[in-house]
Amino acid sequence: MVEEVTLGEGVPVETGERLQLTEEERERIRLTVHAAEQSTNAEIVPMIVSRSGLYRDAQHRAGLLLALVVLTLMLTTEIVWLPWGWHSSNAAWLLLATILAYGIGVGLGTLAPVISLLTPTDRMQHKVRLRAERAFAKHVVSQTRERTGVLIMVSLLEHQIYVLADQSIFQRVPSDRWSSVIEAAVIRLKGGDIVGGLCQGIQESGTLLAAVCPGRPGDNPDELSNDLVIES
Repeated sequence: MVEEVTLGEGVPVETGERLQLTEEERERIRLTVHAAEQSTNAEIVPMIVSRSGLYRDAQHRAGLLLALVVLTLMLTTEIVWLPWGWHSSNAAWLLLATILAYGIGVGLGTLAPVISLLTPTDRMQHKVRLRAERAFAKHVVSQTRERTGVLIMVSLLEHQIYVLADQSIFQRVPSDRWSSVIEAAVIRLKGGDIVGGLCQGIQESGTLLAAVCPGRPGDNPDELSNDLVIES
């Protein structure tokens, strides 16, 4: 069961390097998970990643685009930089400038705004989905006795939230129910409140999960860690 929500353009969230949170912020998230799990036998794993992919194709696109621009400018303004006319030796300078422009473009292609500009939305969505699936396996979210693990992942560069639930939850919760849950978190995230938005999503998820897989008094062990997972 998966659900992703795009936060939209211009959302003031951090990207690139590993997100730095205070101990108080981490504890707030941990306590929110603990509270959400009191009424359900589901296990919620919160996660924040800086990005879900390297997007090397965006680097190549940026490099090729800048190299093409530089080559075009040099060819159309040769009278400025070749006042004495064209000579065969000048081809080396033209090639060198084009290669240098490509290298600079590749470097620029590692920046979040450039990646967002040059990467199609569907490719970003695909990367976020793959990252969530890898995280689900890496952090053994499925290792609960009744297959009730739920991963709530915020991917900052792509401005997306992704919810991935185990088989038991998948069979009980329609996808549109997750959309309504996550919308509450998106409002906080759009305001730049990453921790508040994630906590809101956890609280709403806990309410939903309590209705479909309620906890049993005296038999509701905490099977997975409540700590926030942060990865670059």
